[in-house]
Amino acid sequence: MNSQRVIIDTSLARRLIASQFPQWKTLSISPIATSGWDNRTFHLGKNMSIRLPSAADYELQVEKEHQWLPQLAPRLPLSIPIPLAMGKPEHGYPWKWSIYQWLDGETVASARIENLSELAIDLANFLTALQKIDTTGGPSPGLHSFFRGGSLSVYDRETRHSISSLKNKIDVAMATKVWEAALSTSWKSPPVWVHGDISAGNLLVRNGKLSAVIDFGQLAIGDPACDLVINWTLFHGKSRELFQKMLPLDQGTWARAHGWVLWKALVVAAELTTPNNSESKQCWRVLEDVIADHKKVT
Repeated sequence: MNSQRVIIDTSLARRLIASQFPQWKTLSISPIATSGWDNRTFHLGKNMSIRLPSAADYELQVEKEHQWLPQLAPRLPLSIPIPLAMGKPEHGYPWKWSIYQWLDGETVASARIENLSELAIDLANFLTALQKIDTTGGPSPGLHSFFRGGSLSVYDRETRHSISSLKNKIDVAMATKVWEAALSTSWKSPPVWVHGDISAGNLLVRNGKLSAVIDFGQLAIGDPACDLVINWTLFHGKSRELFQKMLPLDQGTWARAHGWVLWKALVVAAELTTPNNSESKQCWRVLEDVIADHKKVT
């Protein structure tokens, strides 16, 4: 079924709950304004949320989260979503879906953060704890994780095309050097757990302090470099220095992290049509910072 024809709204969520989980059919259901692209999220009552994948590719993440998040949660220093029930296709909606325990908090993307250095330390401690958890039986990188945790070579053609399309706006030679430096290294240690999308929109704060990490749809085991992108998209100055210092990772891993953030920024920049909006400005800032950081270590 074409995902564009699937209307995911409050009415659909209400029908699915009433049919499959009648014990919750009297609870209020309201959409979450910033629910993201991969899933449409609704508040169910006071203590739960409904997450409906927006396309077939995202359905691959549902069972994975139900299997692994309850096992990871007790071993982590911050809260993560706990799946409570799994729904099935019905009422014209073609994919499996989930009900989660609700986590209170405001995303870092929308909150005013007074102390980025403290947040950097807390996030580094979270990632360190995540990477220490036993990976036996964990999911290897693939389409379900959009290859997070895997090799950057998957995105080589797309990255080089973006560099070429932006040749009049960026330093092509330096962008290419950053990318090729990233491709020249690989993760040689045993695989570790990877969140896959550590971003300001997936971090929750309460009373100004990091309290939870959400949206584990790209969860995998492998190379942790992709989880370091936030070092350039959120942190700067002292907070960036602390984040890097707190994570015991080698120079090659940070080089691949440069590659991950370069790929994403280039792809977004190549698609932008409004040159001076906030998203565009962040892309150019990130590109400048990554290239500058690469120059420091070469």
